[in-house]
Amino acid sequence: MTRFLANLKPSHSSSVFNHSHKIIAFPYSSQTTQPFQPKTFFKSNTKDTTLVPHLCNHKRFDEAIHILCQQNRLKEALQILHQIDKPSASVYSTLIQSCIKSRLLQQGKKVHQHIKLSGFVPGLFILNRLLEMYAKCDSLMDSQKLFDEMPERDLCSWNILISGYAKMGLLQEAKSLFDKMPERDNFSWTAMISGYVRHDRPNEALELFRMMKRSDNSKSNKFTVSSALAAAAAVPCLRIGKEIHGYIMRTGLDSDEVVWSALSDMYGKCGSIEEARHIFDKMVDRDIVTWTAMIDRYFQDGRRKEGFDLFADLLRSGIRPNEFTFSGVLNACANQTSEELGKKVHGYMTRVGFDPFSFAASALVHMYSKCGNMVSAERVFKETPQPDLFSWTSLIAGYAQNGQPDEAIRYFELLVKSGTQPDHITFVGVLSACAHAGLVDKGLDYFHSIKEQYGLTHTADHYACIIDLLARSGQFDEAENIISKMSMKPDKFLWASLLGGCRIHGNLKLAQRAAEALFEIEPENPATYVTLANIYATAGMWSEVAKIRKTMDDRGVVKKPGLSWIAIKRDVHVFLVGDDSHPKSKEINEFLGKLSKRMKEEGFVPDTNFVLHDVEDEQKEQNLSYHSEKLAVAFGIISTPEGTPIKVFKNLRTCVDCHTAIKFISKITNRKIIVRDSNRFHFFEDGHCSCRDYW
Repeated sequence: MTRFLANLKPSHSSSVFNHSHKIIAFPYSSQTTQPFQPKTFFKSNTKDTTLVPHLCNHKRFDEAIHILCQQNRLKEALQILHQIDKPSASVYSTLIQSCIKSRLLQQGKKVHQHIKLSGFVPGLFILNRLLEMYAKCDSLMDSQKLFDEMPERDLCSWNILISGYAKMGLLQEAKSLFDKMPERDNFSWTAMISGYVRHDRPNEALELFRMMKRSDNSKSNKFTVSSALAAAAAVPCLRIGKEIHGYIMRTGLDSDEVVWSALSDMYGKCGSIEEARHIFDKMVDRDIVTWTAMIDRYFQDGRRKEGFDLFADLLRSGIRPNEFTFSGVLNACANQTSEELGKKVHGYMTRVGFDPFSFAASALVHMYSKCGNMVSAERVFKETPQPDLFSWTSLIAGYAQNGQPDEAIRYFELLVKSGTQPDHITFVGVLSACAHAGLVDKGLDYFHSIKEQYGLTHTADHYACIIDLLARSGQFDEAENIISKMSMKPDKFLWASLLGGCRIHGNLKLAQRAAEALFEIEPENPATYVTLANIYATAGMWSEVAKIRKTMDDRGVVKKPGLSWIAIKRDVHVFLVGDDSHPKSKEINEFLGKLSKRMKEEGFVPDTNFVLHDVEDEQKEQNLSYHSEKLAVAFGIISTPEGTPIKVFKNLRTCVDCHTAIKFISKITNRKIIVRDSNRFHFFEDGHCSCRDYW
């Protein structure tokens, strides 16, 4: 990690651009009956506006058309075409190629029509160009019609049409043509195999690759085997991928960087990250795409340190990261809530210059929002010239998670006014804001607008959010009414939201119903058992608590231990409940003892309602005193100078007693304390929490 931070310095390599004029010779077909020779060479970037009129005045129409096509002035080129009595194959070829390049179907049709009316008899070369134009402009009906009308066809004709069908996902039509081909080459096989891969039919791609290997006249090239490797990665099947790797070694294709890249990608997607790295290290000319893919594999596999270390290697290599690289690294920082690393990456991006229109800017907003720094998130957002929907959604969700629901709602309304259409995820953000603030009426308005105003469908996440909002507010009748009218089966998140509301309001009957549904969906999840036991404990139903504990033992369900951690000078310190393994445990406990005495003097009363043991109140208080977040907060205070903000992370939802205690601690110690639990950020300052005790 230190290596990663140390290397966040901009590369001093610079690019040298050659500004000399590029001389272009006009291409002429070598497949027509009479070979054509270029008459003159012209500078394609000439700014002389008199040249084309001059050429036309001297009847040099062919040359004028060539220049206009080079300058992408196709409309003018077509106007000149009508002044030529007998256009040459070269002129038609140039015009068609220009249509292909810019995907201009209507202009291409005009050229084709002119060919028909001019009396020019096109050869196979021109017909194939027309065929390619229709295929690449996605007009496969015209392409098929021309193919059927062609007096003769060559291998190129078949390949063009098959490739067009395959790219459009019309694989049945492509395969039908493929089966009728009089002969096939590497392009034919690759077009079909890559078509199957592109349209999520990898098994058929692999079967076709096996057929190709059995064919006597077929020999794979780098593109064919790369497509086959992509198919193995999509399945995913490591065994098949290794078989293709062996074939590559036997056929001598293992010297190509394209193949190496595909091999590394296959091993990574098939879960063999060590093999992927081995292939990566053997590559000589690694481009930024290859670097980014390997870095992302580490992050996706949860191996963040190795991902950051490889990113540091990339910076030292002199190859400049692109927006995909920055986005992947920033998302890893967001997932790890590692704001310090994210700031370093942001600083590097600023120094080398990054495109503020790119989605790397969106990743910055997302990273700061996930790390609880809404000031920086908003600043980056406002500096983005045209924030995309991901940026808007990250900001809205960030404010919701950081206890600022009013800001979340304000930005949602600004999003709507901007003309950007919110999507399903945006609504999850604004509904969460309403749930965290108890804004029932507004939340219901947003929920109903999803279908009525925006024409979207309600997702499981939308239902979970609205049930969370209603259950937190104790409006269980309305919650049950919505559940009964759902167009889908309630999922675990919805039932968990309902169970959480029942815990707050002590709704025992509905809690049992929600718990039973959760036991069916995910019987191995300890959170359901613990929450239901908490509800029974609050009601004093200790025999029911005991039954739940026995059920957990019988089913082998183990309660997830509360875990909190805090970073001090880049070292992460982890605490468990009642943890005395830390080198400073004695000082921590002594400090907590002093705090406890002071807190009681200030009016703090321990909340023992959710302690899951039928023991005396004094013992319950003792159990609460050493919860992991209290240990982490205490360690943070004794380890940092006065006034330093404390940031603690917890893997579970913080309990009511700890929440109340940390409010008192923030006032007594005059510290700003941030606790990120499994649900949200809590900002404690001067005896208050940003969640307003509603979480």
